Amino acid sequence: MKRTLMAAVAATALLGGPAMADQTEIFRSITDIAAGADRHDWARVRSAFADTVTSDYTSLWGGDPATQPADDLVAGWSGFLPGFDSTHHMVTNHTVSSIDGQNAVAEADFTATHRIDDGLWTLGGRYTYELTQSGDRWLVTSLTMTALWETGDRDLVAVAGQRAADK
Repeated sequence: MKRTLMAAVAATALLGGPAMADQTEIFRSITDIAAGADRHDWARVRSAFADTVTSDYTSLWGGDPATQPADDLVAGWSGFLPGFDSTHHMVTNHTVSSIDGQNAVAEADFTATHRIDDGLWTLGGRYTYELTQSGDRWLVTSLTMTALWETGDRDLVAVAGQRAADK
């Protein structure tokens, strides 16, 4: 196992791929968004974003991408996600497709499960992230969600928003 990992690291370096440390930090930011949201650790979520972020959920909700302060994006999420009994955002198959100086592009597949009582809404798809390097961190400047499938009751989002507002 150790030889295989070392061979992969060496091959990445020899082929001019992204440095392992950069990949690790990019994956950390992506994970901090999903895991932080599920744990309602909004500081953790916020720490993964640059000060301004573009979010594109048009494949699910229509409309236009939004560019806004990261604080506003996180406040929006924190205004409805706690209204679910539970959420689970599993982000996998992380891939860094490019690093160009201080900028990077990465992708990951996801499954997002949202539950209220016996109601369930599950969504699957892919995220594309644009990131910029800030010190030793890679911060997300843009995320585009491409919905590929969903099952269950999408209306639970509105229910969760109301439940969160009532708390």
